[in-house]
Amino acid sequence: MTNSVKILIRDLYKIFGTDPQASLQHVLNGVSKADLLEQHGHVLALGDINVAMRESEITVIMGLSGSGKSTLIRHLNRLIEPTQGRVEVDGDNVMGYDENQLRTMRREVMSMVFQKFALLPHRTVAENAGTTLKIRGVPQREYLVEAHKWLDRVGLEGFDKHYPHQLSGGMQQRVGIARALTSNAPIMLMDEAFSALDPLIRTDMQNMLLELQTELQKTIVFITHDLDEALKLADHLVILKDGQIVQQGEPQYILLNPNDPYIEDFVSDINRARVLRVRSIMTPLEGAAAPSDAHGEVDFDDTLESLISTSGGDTSHVYLVMREGTPVGTLDMKHLVKALVPRATLEAGARKY
Repeated sequence: MTNSVKILIRDLYKIFGTDPQASLQHVLNGVSKADLLEQHGHVLALGDINVAMRESEITVIMGLSGSGKSTLIRHLNRLIEPTQGRVEVDGDNVMGYDENQLRTMRREVMSMVFQKFALLPHRTVAENAGTTLKIRGVPQREYLVEAHKWLDRVGLEGFDKHYPHQLSGGMQQRVGIARALTSNAPIMLMDEAFSALDPLIRTDMQNMLLELQTELQKTIVFITHDLDEALKLADHLVILKDGQIVQQGEPQYILLNPNDPYIEDFVSDINRARVLRVRSIMTPLEGAAAPSDAHGEVDFDDTLESLISTSGGDTSHVYLVMREGTPVGTLDMKHLVKALVPRATLEAGARKY
């Protein structure tokens, strides 16, 4: 069953400058971002953003520096006010909230994990993890119990009495995640949360987040400039360029069907075998009988890399695809080989002949 929409962004524009409303009319009349800056001295940070973020899913918003991704996530809890548009949470228009409603939302509905950790240096790890509950007025003896629970879950058992400066960068970010989890908010906003970490630590943090998400089923909005990270984490991927959405959808579909040269450039160097899964390239059975001559069975969610290993690279094999013990499709290794080549490369090759 499809998850309900938790956060809905509709017709969102953000223009920075002294008279954003007047500049908005220029944008609506077709003035480009570059011309708006050159002719009117205003910056179009976001233009016509429409995204539905579903409950219990990870929505990843990615793009290069200056694409508008961090500006967008700060609209969700109204740290930045839009020039025009709506942000709805559980059907309520956040733009209509007064100060008390906003304060409640930020404390109880949305938690935030920052790139720079944002820990209080004079407080212990446990006190930092319990910050949100402390602000709500929860007694220390109670919020420390909750903080200890989540510190243990993110791998920081025994570090509760340490101070932030005594921890590595990866450990400090784990405190930031524990703080977000301690708040028990159903929505987590993560702005470049792993970008400052070393590659191996970053991979560990990604794996930890996916493990926690399997159990907790939060609605997570994750900002990144790294496509590998986006493809690994995202249930729904939104790619921004110059403040506008270039493409959005299921990551596997985007990888196989880029709709813009910008996206094709992004995905051209990806290790497709490691990212693509059997479900994305199989032929569905759609009521047909399972073939009796299949070389073997593979799982619906296996990576193509694992299938290549299983087959020994033999392109003559056809496999039966299983999902929770039920046959759902077939996979011809010849189709797998084709999927490993970017579409632009295939089309260029076809034109040569």
